[in-house]
Amino acid sequence: MNLTGKAAVITGAGNGIGRSAALAFAAAGARVLAVDRDAAGAEATAAAIRQQGGVARGETADVTEPGDVQRYVEAALKAHGRIDCFFNNAGIVGKVAPIAEHDLEAFDAVMAVNVRGVFLGLRYVLPVMIEQGSGAVVNTASVAGLVGTPGMAPYVASKHAVIGLTKAAAGEVARSGVRVNAVCPGPIDTDMIHRIEAQVNPADPAAVARRYQASLPNGRYGTAEEVARVVLFLCSDLASNISGAQYVIDGGRTAVGGALATAPATD
Repeated sequence: MNLTGKAAVITGAGNGIGRSAALAFAAAGARVLAVDRDAAGAEATAAAIRQQGGVARGETADVTEPGDVQRYVEAALKAHGRIDCFFNNAGIVGKVAPIAEHDLEAFDAVMAVNVRGVFLGLRYVLPVMIEQGSGAVVNTASVAGLVGTPGMAPYVASKHAVIGLTKAAAGEVARSGVRVNAVCPGPIDTDMIHRIEAQVNPADPAAVARRYQASLPNGRYGTAEEVARVVLFLCSDLASNISGAQYVIDGGRTAVGGALATAPATD
């Protein structure tokens, strides 16, 4: 999976899966634009890459704002002249609550980042790749895009939408030399899952973690590095005939019975 000479743009690169992916792309030889709404996080990722001898810069952007998205695309083109790999990754989990107790603002916030942000990334990056005649996009969906998860309806809806956007985009650009795929991580040991744990049981989030991990076939959360390696593969020439697919990275969870139940335990 040699990406020497390739230019990669990664959103949500300030932490978690995005940061791990940025480091993995750089280690494979790619030049990286690390995008995040957290300026310090984006720059910290870029600095870590540069410290390891790679080429990277941080870019601050709100993925829900068209002007910001257009600006990070222009920054990538100014820095590297092209975009070969786009990890359309930025996302939020939102509030954990039954649908009947969800407020509209919380729903809109999740949909704005997870759906509008992914759509805008495609909207501004795909024309660049079409003009080049090549490129690979990976959108971050989730196992929540494949099955329901009680208490997380907006997140579930948003990730189902990401898979739909992935398939629609893949069909549109298939004859242009551009590929579009999605990754569907299960519970990954990042801040996102720990925020869910804290919402489910603020008094004892560690108990939630133990319960969640015990329910997984492999008995543990995945790691951001494990997801990053799949993203790297999908952006590499090894995946040259893969488009419109969703790759599940969940330790077997969806294979044996669906997503985690996030509702508080009653026992």
